[in-house]
Amino acid sequence: MDKITDKLAALPPDSNYFSLEFFPPKTQHGFANLHARLSRMAQALRPLFVNVTWGAGGSTSAKSLALAELTQRSLQLTTCLHLTCTNMSRRLVDDALEQAKALGVRNILALRGDPPRSDEYRDDSGDQEALEADDSNKDFMWAVDLVRYIRKQYGDYFCIGVAGYPEGHSDQSHPEHQSVGHDMPYLVEKAAAGADFIMTQLFYDVEAYTRYERRLREHESGLFKTIPIIPGLMPVQSYQILRRTTKLSHAALPPDILKRLEAVKGDDEAVKRVGVDIITEAVETMKSIPNPGPRGFHFYTLNLEKVVTQILERSSLIPPATPIITMPYSNGGPDHAIAEEESDGFLIVERSKQNGNHRRGSSVKNSQPRNRVVVSRDRASSTSSTHTSAFEAPEDEAGVPRDQINSRANTLAISQGEGTVGREATWDDFPNGRWGDVRSPAYGEIDGYGVSLHASIPEANRLWGQPGSIGDISTIFRNHLEGKIDAIPWSEEALQAETLTIKQHLLALVEKGWWSVASQPAVNGKRSNDPVFGWGPKNGFVFQKPFVELFLPALDWEGLRVKLDADEQVTYFAGNAAGDFVSTDEHSVNPVTWGTFTGKEIITAPIIEAVSFRSWVEEAFGIWAEWQRVYKPGSESSRLLERVRKDYWLVNIIHHGYLEEHALWERLLGA
Repeated sequence: MDKITDKLAALPPDSNYFSLEFFPPKTQHGFANLHARLSRMAQALRPLFVNVTWGAGGSTSAKSLALAELTQRSLQLTTCLHLTCTNMSRRLVDDALEQAKALGVRNILALRGDPPRSDEYRDDSGDQEALEADDSNKDFMWAVDLVRYIRKQYGDYFCIGVAGYPEGHSDQSHPEHQSVGHDMPYLVEKAAAGADFIMTQLFYDVEAYTRYERRLREHESGLFKTIPIIPGLMPVQSYQILRRTTKLSHAALPPDILKRLEAVKGDDEAVKRVGVDIITEAVETMKSIPNPGPRGFHFYTLNLEKVVTQILERSSLIPPATPIITMPYSNGGPDHAIAEEESDGFLIVERSKQNGNHRRGSSVKNSQPRNRVVVSRDRASSTSSTHTSAFEAPEDEAGVPRDQINSRANTLAISQGEGTVGREATWDDFPNGRWGDVRSPAYGEIDGYGVSLHASIPEANRLWGQPGSIGDISTIFRNHLEGKIDAIPWSEEALQAETLTIKQHLLALVEKGWWSVASQPAVNGKRSNDPVFGWGPKNGFVFQKPFVELFLPALDWEGLRVKLDADEQVTYFAGNAAGDFVSTDEHSVNPVTWGTFTGKEIITAPIIEAVSFRSWVEEAFGIWAEWQRVYKPGSESSRLLERVRKDYWLVNIIHHGYLEEHALWERLLGA
């Protein structure tokens, strides 16, 4: 398979191209569905290449390599594998490069990862000499070290990309250094060491990007005159995700963009529509920037399809299709063959069924669901008259392509959710992070980065100090609830307005030594444009079951569990760091938020079930371990956090009686 630089060299110099980025899903269901999604996107959109992310410290290494095998070998997509080099086994760097080569991957995006923290990540229980020898931080302190190593070991086999930061790299340990000028010497080093292209962090300030690219092209070193610089763009999937990602990446939101999104932030569909406009406008603006070669755009998909497809369609970035060809066909009759290009390397041919030079009007049977009634197969075959059947489509055929059609029109129809194929493509179009459906490729953290505090050591010390007792940890949770700090290790955000309506209940739980990390109040039919509880289109009503997710000591959990088991309105899921798990009903699926809107099916948002909870338990206790690493091994704070991690349970409790506003809290606080 080609290197990215070879593929760029084969393009016309004035052409445009795009690439897509995916992260390894957290669950097997998500991986299977991402396979289907990638197959569809590969055929319909034809990206020049795809990126596969790599978790901090190699935390997703096995899953990342499995996804790279899928994209490179199974789907024949030119693949660029991300690779970090700090805080991980030294052998893992070599293993990843060897496996990438074995898979046919010819492209590596060389990244540093988190700042080196050898002392915090060292396992004191093992052979210290061997562990020190296998510490990647000995050889790799910066991304340039990885670039040099790959070039030394593999020569020109790999095409190597490096990261660029149009607004400066945000190192939270030294925030005053976030500037393009501060980064420039490091980028010069990486280019001189053998980098083949630059891929930027996400941004929304196009003027800042324009200045950045101009500065690189005009740099006195001459290293950036012709090197491909690929801007990174993240489609707007939701207002909350936008604010979170820009906060974590320190990407600025220009006032005009923020104003447009603020105006519709309560309507998820409107946010997506405005977001498509914003990114499409950015693409069109950047197309006009003079460039020494083809102009590329890299899209951070978050493993979702609909929005990025709309942007690509509107920006005319999807490679053009071969025109329809009509040719004579002779086989004992006047039929004609109609050939349509819809996949690289072959034509789809259908013989006309009528005399004369008729062309097929549509390659999709029952492809107009707006004009037909979708009925069950049984009804279609047994109860429909000849007259009415013309206006009906069997449910298993509605919107199903008659052939493998990959036209722009069909791509757009799929992206808009039309027919069976469209619904399949966009069923998880409103991601909810770990509260979404575990079958979704987008389930879990939005960046696929793995377990992380999302805070540097200085920032962690500023926010949470050096806890020495259970009371100190309770104070941290109390301060977050009272707005005195804006983050805890499990959440980088201040409380939402709706959470403030149950703040007193959550504070009362803290007094019991029970620390909540997620919760929501009961809601019974609030308007969807309500400033506190509303979401979705403005012409609807929203509902919520109350729930709370909290850490509590094992002894307290034993007593609480007995009382919860006696309440038929309660469902709970509970787990600990040792892998123990209990539930009222392991097979239950619990939508806890839903909405009804004019002309739409009922929409469910957060879903709580055993598979998603168990995945989260592993991550949640992993965050305790990450927090512990902030402090010196053996210190009072380190020992305290280790004791808590080993003793406490994480419990999610749902009360199904959403008409009883205070029932959940009365049950817990009376326990």
